[in-house]
Amino acid sequence: MTPTLAPVVDEDFEAMLSLRIEALRESLERLGRFDPAVARARLRSQFRPEWMQHLVVDDERVGYFTVEPGEGELRLHHLYLRPSAQGRGIGAWVLERLKAQGLPITLAALRESRANDFYRRHGFRAVEERDFDIEYRWETVA
Repeated sequence: MTPTLAPVVDEDFEAMLSLRIEALRESLERLGRFDPAVARARLRSQFRPEWMQHLVVDDERVGYFTVEPGEGELRLHHLYLRPSAQGRGIGAWVLERLKAQGLPITLAALRESRANDFYRRHGFRAVEERDFDIEYRWETVA
């Protein structure tokens, strides 16, 4: 299944917050860090519609991602999918689109999240471990 992309506008914030909470809740609860107020504040501080895209399947928004362009690299801030959309190749599709740009990609994944296995399977290597996150990097093979 190939998703389509749709632009993000300011009015999408609440729906995107709900999706983010749905996608992260299990991992955050496992770490004892689930707090809807913190989730709202974090998304608000990183809400840049010009860097964001909805992922749409069968006319339903099933996720979104945020890519910050940098000097010579990309920073993937968010890649969230509804649990019902996970494991269907959508996240891999996003990563392949980003990798096709030929730039290094960096991101952080929450410790003990299944996302860590996903990123490792897709060629990302851990470069730093923090209290709650693991920092990853992907580079093109020369």
